[in-house]
Amino acid sequence: MTDQAALDQKCINTIRFLAVDAVQKARSGHPGTPMGAASMAYTLWDRFLKHNPRNPRWPNRDRFVLSPGHASMLLYALLHLTGYDLPLEELQNFRQWGSKTPGHPEHGLTPGVEATTGPLGQGFANGVGMAIAERWLADHYNRLGHKIVDHYVYAIVSDGDMQEGVTSEAASLAGTLKLGKLIYLYDDNDIQIEGPTDAVFSENVARRFLAYGWQVLGPIDGQDITAIEQAIGEAQADTGRPSLITCNTVIGYGSPAQATAKVHGEPLGEENVREAKNTLGWPQEPAFYVPDEVRHHMQRAVERGQEAEQEWQVRMQSYRDTYPQLSHELDAQLQRELPPSWDEGLGDLFHSDTKPIATRAASGQVLNYLVKRVHALTGGSADLAPSTKTILVGYGDLGWHQYWGHNMHFGVREHAMGAIVNGMALHGGVIPYAATFLTFSDYMRPPIRLAAMMGLQALYVFTHDSIGLGEDGPTHQPIEHLMNLRAVPGLTVIRPADATETAEAWKAALLNSKGPTALVFTRQKLPVLDRADFAPASGLQQGAYVLWQETEGPPEVILIGTGSEVHLALEAGMQLASEGIAVRVVSMPSWELFDRQPASYRDSVLPPPVKARVAVEAGIKLGWEHYVGLDGAAVGMEHFGASAPIEVLYERFGITAANVVAQAKILLKG
Repeated sequence: MTDQAALDQKCINTIRFLAVDAVQKARSGHPGTPMGAASMAYTLWDRFLKHNPRNPRWPNRDRFVLSPGHASMLLYALLHLTGYDLPLEELQNFRQWGSKTPGHPEHGLTPGVEATTGPLGQGFANGVGMAIAERWLADHYNRLGHKIVDHYVYAIVSDGDMQEGVTSEAASLAGTLKLGKLIYLYDDNDIQIEGPTDAVFSENVARRFLAYGWQVLGPIDGQDITAIEQAIGEAQADTGRPSLITCNTVIGYGSPAQATAKVHGEPLGEENVREAKNTLGWPQEPAFYVPDEVRHHMQRAVERGQEAEQEWQVRMQSYRDTYPQLSHELDAQLQRELPPSWDEGLGDLFHSDTKPIATRAASGQVLNYLVKRVHALTGGSADLAPSTKTILVGYGDLGWHQYWGHNMHFGVREHAMGAIVNGMALHGGVIPYAATFLTFSDYMRPPIRLAAMMGLQALYVFTHDSIGLGEDGPTHQPIEHLMNLRAVPGLTVIRPADATETAEAWKAALLNSKGPTALVFTRQKLPVLDRADFAPASGLQQGAYVLWQETEGPPEVILIGTGSEVHLALEAGMQLASEGIAVRVVSMPSWELFDRQPASYRDSVLPPPVKARVAVEAGIKLGWEHYVGLDGAAVGMEHFGASAPIEVLYERFGITAANVVAQAKILLKG
């Protein structure tokens, strides 16, 4: 064995036993994958990965995603050894309160973690989104002699990832788009929690990915550094296809229980740790041992990374000098800065003389207005763009033959669409959106949850928002979905009442750079409120506002509506007012925006003494007690919808102004 080969093996074993010792100390975790995948991870990070540990956010770095997030100690060991701000004490505090080494990697918590992973398949799809963002930015901003957006997206993926449906969806689209800078190492160890994978997973993965349009390399020996290095080089050489490198590995390599499910998700145990260290020639003590020569070798990544970034900065300065306007635009997008006066004129798009218009149609007009000013906006629909009104007219299609288009086509792949949009947001430089019917938000709930967890500016456009879509029937009529979305911490849900609120909703979404936003729109046409008679739509920015109150002083009853039902609340309010009852109508398009306001503002909109409160929304009533109180009432749905014209459905299900009036009078009688 040469000196370099010996050093390589020592580095690999350091990675293995940092993981083993951390899991053992924590008394929980997953040692098997780090032990089996250490060789391929080390080869990638040592020989190929372009990154700067001193600046984890360098825009032109290669991205690395650990899709099987349960193997988090593999990533933490690599980050520590290559010089990221992750001291050994953090590894020793694995899975403990306040540490930067949680059980699964968390983006924004641990320096160098590109994506929050753990739910299998999400990281795989996130990487596809990152590769799309790289190609989109490269096509827009690279010029001859100025290749300033140019990097790879790598991932380690697992047998479990391969079994998830979202992986199939994302892989199919990646192959169709010919994402040649996407390179995945498949850790094929044939073991999962319940035992050998062949009990549930017998397909030919290579043929499957070839059919998707990927280059498939291997299988190779996942412990053979030379074979891994050659395969990654071959993958880089194929610029027209994403690449999957199948690496046959042994889970728990070196442990007495290797190649069994026992090493997947529990500590090895003290005796097995001793035997594994003996087998691989590793010192028993101290725990968390890092040889000096290993630390010196792996921390050369700092010098390499700084040199790579410095060289890029020189090229970037030349680019700025040659293309000042383009470089300014790119810099702003990478910094998540909106252009000056980007929202100028937004409030003038709709007026009281505008004919009734569905908020989905109003949204389409707003989106097309905004893209002329906010270049970073790009996205698409799960084969529903004509219905969701999310086509950007004149802005091209993103496809395998071109990548500069702003219109993406995800196909009927809601789950992958959400995860890919997350990957685009993680990459940076773009503000991505995804669109489908509200009822299909169920299909993409996992990535919505992760986007909220990561604080990503991902925009979700959901149309056909209630029984108001009519004849398509209960399969397409969302009932519980608004409340499901509102239950996600960190997700801002906005359901505007008319076209003017729709413009404000998009403004709120673009201003919300610290988390995802769900914009919820109607299929049916709604009147455009005359803001000379009602409060300005800008009140949406506070989440809720007093839309109308005829009399001064405290109201006797407060009616609260969202979306299309605001118009029912207004009709009911005017009926009550005509009978001499002091009534206030509140438009509440966003619970989340409202709850962020100071208590003084919230109390000014919903005065605490007023107990007669009625909420109306064409969805389930659960949750409205938060605003109407236990003594209040909610007009809504308690069951699924039906197939019939919209007018019939609202009447049959009691979502009417008359019912709102009746509920208010019951409360007033006490």
